[in-house]
Parts: sequence; C-alpha cells; structure tokens
Amino acid sequence: MKRTASIDIFRALTMLMMLFVNDFAGMSGLPHWLHHAKTTEDMLGFSDLVFPAFLFCVGLSIPLAIGRRFSKGDSQLGVLGHILLRTLALLVMGIFAMNYRGVEGWLSRPVFTLLAVAGFFLVWNAYPRRDDGRSPIWVRLLQGLGVILLVGLVIYKDLHGMPFRHGWWGILGLIGWAYLPCALAYLFLRGDFKKVTGFWLVTLLLCVLNASRAIPREFSSRAIMLGFWPGGWTHPAICATGMIASMLMLRYQSKPRRLYILFGTLALAFLLLGLVSHRFWIISKNLATPTWAFYCLAIFVVLLAMLHWIADEKGLTAWANPISPAGTATLTCYTIPTIWEVVQELTGFEWPAVLSDGLPGLLKAFAFAFVIIGLTWVFGKLHLKLKV
Repeated sequence: MKRTASIDIFRALTMLMMLFVNDFAGMSGLPHWLHHAKTTEDMLGFSDLVFPAFLFCVGLSIPLAIGRRFSKGDSQLGVLGHILLRTLALLVMGIFAMNYRGVEGWLSRPVFTLLAVAGFFLVWNAYPRRDDGRSPIWVRLLQGLGVILLVGLVIYKDLHGMPFRHGWWGILGLIGWAYLPCALAYLFLRGDFKKVTGFWLVTLLLCVLNASRAIPREFSSRAIMLGFWPGGWTHPAICATGMIASMLMLRYQSKPRRLYILFGTLALAFLLLGLVSHRFWIISKNLATPTWAFYCLAIFVVLLAMLHWIADEKGLTAWANPISPAGTATLTCYTIPTIWEVVQELTGFEWPAVLSDGLPGLLKAFAFAFVIIGLTWVFGKLHLKLKV
C-alpha cells in the first residue's frame, strides 16, 4: 500500500508547528493567542492545536500501516504483536521524558538524557532486514544493548535521585495510550467500515460522558468505563476521527467530489458539536474537554481536505519537500530538540537576548524549526531513524 502524500504533509506540518511553538517558552512580546491557554482559561491557543494534531495524524496512519503489514503477509497475531510493541515503545519514551530531571550522583542530567536517547536509537532504529524479513544478529545485539542501557538508567535514577514515575505519561505516552484502543479496534474489527465507525462513535460518546455528570463520580461503572484511561477518552476520540478520515480517503479515492462533501459535512458537524458543547464546558487542552476536541477536529478535517486536493488530486507536493523529513521521520525529528537542549546545557550556549522577544524571536523560532528538520534529514543519511 503506497504512502498518501497528504497524510505525510499533514504530519510534517504538525511537526513544524510543534518545533515552532516549543520555542515560545520564556519568550516575551508575543500575542497571547500564540501560547497555550491556561488550564481554566476558555481559549484555543495556537499552541493548543499541536498535540491533538499529532493524535489525528496517528489515527490517519493506522489503516494504512496495518494494511501494509497484511499486504506483506503478516498474520493477525503478528500485527497484534506490533501494535503492543509500538505502544510499549511510546510509553517508555514518554516516561523517560518525564524523568530526565531529578538526577543526582556522578551522572549529570545532560549525560543521563543523552544516554537515554542513545538507548532509544539502539532499540528502535530503523535497521536493515534480511531478505526473509528477520533482523541480522548484530541488530539484535545492538537492540539488546539498548534495553540494558535503558534498564540501567532506570535503576541508576532510582538509586541516585527521584525514582521513576509515569506522571502524566508525557506527550509520547499519551499518544501511545490513544493509539492502542484505536489500532486494536481496527485490527479486531478487520477494518470493516461500519464497525469501525461504530467504535468511533463510541469514543465520542465516552469523551462526552467523561466530561459530564451523567454517571456520578462515585459509581463504579464510571471508573470501569471512563476513569482509568489517560485523557478520559478524549484523546482516543481524536485519534479515532483521524482513522475514520483515512478510511474515507481510501474508500472514496476514485470519487474525490464525494469525499470532499463528506469531509465538509464532518467538519460542519464538529463545528456545531463544538458550539453546543461550549455551553457546558470550556475550551481546555489540559482538561481534555469535548469542546476543545470538537473545535480542533473541525479545523483538522478542513486542513486534511485541502491537503488532499492539493497533494493527492493535483499532485502538487514539491512545495512540501523542505519539510518532508518531518513527515517521514517524525519520531526522529521529535527527539532531536532534546539532543539540542542537552548540547546547549553542556556548552552553556545561549541565544542573544534580542532573539527572545517579539518578531525577532518568532523569526528565530521559525528558522530553528527548519534547522531541526534539516538535522533530521542528516540523521536519515547516517541511517539514524527512530521507527516504532
């Protein structure tokens, strides 16, 4: 199953946006709407679009990724194993990101972080495979070394500093928790459009139920249905919407006009849901309110329709070439800023003060995002690419 250009570009734009807004911390003189809204502030900041866009992208990829595995001859059990291992990888990397600080003893925080990132690349690098699809022995040895390194870091931090904790799971961890139910549903429902649509509607219902008082908090049924899942089913609902959008693209790839009508209808429905839910809940990323999810999804569906028309229908993709590494090596691109922060800390490098304020700061953030994407391309040429 070939790659879909619009999905890769959507993912690349999301990564570019994340790199851009990550530089806003500590920057002054910026419009308020560019920042993350505070937890109880009823606002959709530009930065609040990044995380749900990642969730939406994950959902977009699920039908294509599972379809490719089946086309290569993988069994259902084999695909199940891949889903579980992928979820585990995202949870591990997310938890490590939550525990980079609070390190004591002879191993400094920057060195601890670099060793953790080295462990990620040892375990999850996109290594070459033999003709039979199996990994060479040297690859298994390197992956084993990476596992030992990561376990050793967990033990070291337990003995020298604050013990490991999952906290809020980190961005990658939350993505993993959202990916798991959606990928399992697509697998066990065998990609049946009607059944997967039913699952998607259930996630939307659970998202609303969790935010409402329809089920009192003291009821055990609430804990069973809602309380145990990070994000309160709002995150899986966003991911599942991406999955449905991807299935619509596959289903109506020869009927683009009908596809765009469906996308327009879907976007309008989410906008109306957002307007209605806004009467009951504020817009809040941190609280994962339905209002936040619905408004974000309305925006994403429109953006996806535009990208599909430009890239898949008209074949205009050259404009996205400068950011393409962020769409095909997204996890690597996500990790490189961590390496940069460590290098900054070890060298004592600081940006000039003029680049931390207003328009110069914005221009620096935008330019630096392209630097990170360029480094992602360099990593790829060196055969360093995280793939889970």
